[in-house]
Amino acid sequence: MQSWFSFYNDDPEDIRNRLENGGGAMLDIGCYQVNLSRMLFGAEPEAITGAVRRDPEMGIDIVTSAILQFPGGGHSAFTCSIRSDADQRVHLIGSTGRIDFEIPFNVPGDRRVHLSVTRGAEPPAPTTTETHDFGPASHYQIQVERFARAIIDDTPVAVPPTDAVANLRVIEAILAS
Repeated sequence: MQSWFSFYNDDPEDIRNRLENGGGAMLDIGCYQVNLSRMLFGAEPEAITGAVRRDPEMGIDIVTSAILQFPGGGHSAFTCSIRSDADQRVHLIGSTGRIDFEIPFNVPGDRRVHLSVTRGAEPPAPTTTETHDFGPASHYQIQVERFARAIIDDTPVAVPPTDAVANLRVIEAILAS
């Protein structure tokens, strides 16, 4: 898995740029890449390597890259930045094809997004690509509705709180690396 998630924000008053409030790229947006990596590989990483660039005045990480190695040989390599042009992508590359996600993390509520599945072939045979189109949706609204439904119906939430703790362990290891 390869992914990129970025936007530009250098406002010292923004909470995401305050070290004392947990600001920085990893905690703000890199958490999505860590979560997706753990979910797709269905495991916790066995090895974690990070590279961090910090704002000299604010002390927060402004560009962070990581490589997570998972049991069975899976790798996730990603970069998150709060000092780069806005973009987000995910590429999953396997032995017989790839999947490309357009705007995987923070989709504007009025925007359609696309997912492409390309099946490889040995050259000179052509590859085949299927494109899946998803209509506009408010992802945060969907999360709140599902959480409320779990509370009302007294059923387990879709993602248990222990998942957030496991995600934070990986984030802390990246930043410490």
